[in-house]
Amino acid sequence: MKSVEKSARTVDEAVEDALRELETTKDQVEIEVLEEATKGLLGLLGSKPARVRVTLHDTHESKLESKAQQTAQFVEELLAKMDIPVQISASVKEDMIFVDIQGENLGLLIGRRGQTLDSLQYLTALAVNRGDDDWTRIVVDVEGYRERREETLRGLARRLAEKASSSHRRVVLDPMNALERRIVHHELQSFDGVETHSEGKDPYRRVVILPEK
Repeated sequence: MKSVEKSARTVDEAVEDALRELETTKDQVEIEVLEEATKGLLGLLGSKPARVRVTLHDTHESKLESKAQQTAQFVEELLAKMDIPVQISASVKEDMIFVDIQGENLGLLIGRRGQTLDSLQYLTALAVNRGDDDWTRIVVDVEGYRERREETLRGLARRLAEKASSSHRRVVLDPMNALERRIVHHELQSFDGVETHSEGKDPYRRVVILPEK
């Protein structure tokens, strides 16, 4: 959080100086009076100015940026303990934190159909959001795997939708996590002749594609 200290003849003047430097208003800051102004002998000798510390409130955006740094640090330290050398970057997009992991031979971190990656993402979200009432969604990716997986799922969804429509029989996909199921549902929202829903309980919940009646 950014803060400045200012001195002036009065507390109000010191606060105004600080607000001008921070380019903000009183409702966006916390004001701490460090010293009250004092008058010396005959109003001159021994007088002291007022001194204040003015601190900008921790905005939602700055809090997310700070959380993104914590997330990257957590993932980096976790993988270091596993002796996996990586380069990690974290960014904030649409109130979500995206962590990108780069390195060599990282298939182990992805696992079968991304299951290991999903576990790493879940663990990271729990650690970073612990004790915070404002839960932030965290997406962890390895070398663009999730984007490639999304494209694969979109293509698979359309092929199976065509199969369900032409055969007039329902098609059941393999179990998927909630994010992947949403991708399939969204892809087929405007696909004529079929409808979708999910069945089962996690981690075995799956998408079912049905021909429209």
